[in-house]
Amino acid sequence: WIYFCMSSGRLREYYETLPAWEENSSLIENNIMEKKSLKPALKHPAIGIDLGTTKSCVGLFRDGKVEIIGNDQGIRTTPSCVAFTETGRLMGDEAKNQAALNSSNIIFSAKRLLGRTYEDPVVQADAEFWPFQIVRADGKPQVQVSYRGKEKAFYPEEISAMVLSNLKDVAEEYLGQPITHAIITVPAHFNDSQRQATKDAGAIAGLSVLRLLSETTAAALAYSLDNPSNGERNVLIFDLGGGTFNVSVLNIDGGILEVKATAGDTHLGGDDFDNFLVSFFIDEFLKKHQENIRKDRRAVWRLRMACEGAKRTLSSNLKASIDLDCLYKGIDFHADITRAQFEGLCINLFRRTLKSVEMALQDAKLSQAQIHDVVLMGASTRIPKIQELLQDFFGGRQLNKRLNLDEAVAHGAAVQAAILMGERSEATRGLLTLDVVSLSLGVEMSAGKMHILVRRNTAIPAVVTRTFTTFDDHQPDMLIRAYEGERATAKENHLLGSFLLKGISLALRGMVLVEVTFYINADGILTLFALDKVAGNASLITVDANKERLSREEIQKLAAEAEKYQAEDRAQKWKLATKNYLQSCVFSVKRTSEEVLNYFTLQAKKKMSVCHRSVLVPNPIELPWELNT
Repeated sequence: WIYFCMSSGRLREYYETLPAWEENSSLIENNIMEKKSLKPALKHPAIGIDLGTTKSCVGLFRDGKVEIIGNDQGIRTTPSCVAFTETGRLMGDEAKNQAALNSSNIIFSAKRLLGRTYEDPVVQADAEFWPFQIVRADGKPQVQVSYRGKEKAFYPEEISAMVLSNLKDVAEEYLGQPITHAIITVPAHFNDSQRQATKDAGAIAGLSVLRLLSETTAAALAYSLDNPSNGERNVLIFDLGGGTFNVSVLNIDGGILEVKATAGDTHLGGDDFDNFLVSFFIDEFLKKHQENIRKDRRAVWRLRMACEGAKRTLSSNLKASIDLDCLYKGIDFHADITRAQFEGLCINLFRRTLKSVEMALQDAKLSQAQIHDVVLMGASTRIPKIQELLQDFFGGRQLNKRLNLDEAVAHGAAVQAAILMGERSEATRGLLTLDVVSLSLGVEMSAGKMHILVRRNTAIPAVVTRTFTTFDDHQPDMLIRAYEGERATAKENHLLGSFLLKGISLALRGMVLVEVTFYINADGILTLFALDKVAGNASLITVDANKERLSREEIQKLAAEAEKYQAEDRAQKWKLATKNYLQSCVFSVKRTSEEVLNYFTLQAKKKMSVCHRSVLVPNPIELPWELNT
């Protein structure tokens, strides 16, 4: 049968049109049986990626409009989820569907680990509800899984890079050409470490990150395009997603979007509401069956998936049910929860969002009455109680729900990517975004005090210069500790990094003056430059930054490993595609052979029937008497 397929030319034509599978296996499906026409090529394509905690989205600006690109299943948002199996990796919905049998090897909400240490209380609190294992590696958290029969540990940057790489592949298949540039959105309240970790994830995924754009700023871009107006207006963006919460107050005047203030919480979102529901039902199970399921990761994961569905149901119904067969030790679990119970469990989290709204308005020096529009963003804003609290806070004002809650951030990121790549169109003409620093930045001074250099909500890029001197005679270097936060004592804030200045002129104490320039770029990431004012040569001083991030060598190593994993995935996909094609050929040949056999059998029966009528069984009346006898 295979020989017949090859001799027929179908399989030979397939292999002639198929590129080298090691590099182009993502195009296999387009080359099998038919060649699909590709979209018109862009000279410099750049995509906008909304890297979410629970779901991610990718968009492209072309021909004056934004196209949100669907994945291989045609869905425009993809779960930020990666599953590791004995044969390879699974992404998105395919990974999420592994919950029943492979819960300990499914990684989700990796965004919550970015830029954090293993000892961070946030990491330890989340680890209790996650089915996968968190391990420590040089003070950083890693997720440990079983991959291809071996125990393997991955940094959060690697998991996020896998999600980004998947979105990159989706966009490349849609465009039919390589993509190397992208804008990635981050929560407006992300600190320096979290922003740098996100940028490292982009580098590991093979992307040149044009800019890290705040999610609320991206949403404001989408809002501005959807509501063109020449008048000046103040807009509040309320963005509550799966894992983070951000609120930004912007002044929009024509195409200029100026962020006045931003506030939020990098650990507040739908995942936290799910955790409260999980704890509630664990207690219910304990009351009904006197069994504690907290230590059973698979049972907790199944319960978590059911709680997530119940939460969504409660946004439109007053009651939701949980029905799980054989949840723990063969015990079936059935329980109900009302919307009032859910709101009572999470009311403190809901009210925490209003504190950030108050802080943003206070920093922007605006009152509720001076806000012209309140725009909702993020899937968790579908919860009725949150909308009710926000509406009451603004005196019963109608909230703006016209933007697509799941796609608006990717929409704005795609527009910003087009602007930075030099796209000239009527839609992008005159658009300009001015972002701010989300947290105050300072250095540790004598007695451990926090000396503020850049106050929060300062426009970026920002440059601040300070002069430092030595404390000891002939001091060869100087250590500067930079912090982020609003507390008066340095140690109460988040340590941004330690910067060691080497090569300082040797002199008596207080005689050396070192001018240090703190530069915060458009991504909100800090860089230091130092100048020895005595020697007058900046190149003599080197700045070694210890910012608890991956080193350049580690990033290059992880990028090489990511390419290896992609090659393995492509090889696996090629094998499956080839197997499916050969099977279709076999079934086609089998079906054809059966049709041919049936045809010849039918013809033979017809001939035998004719022969039977004309020779073997002639009309006895016409035969001579001897033959008839």
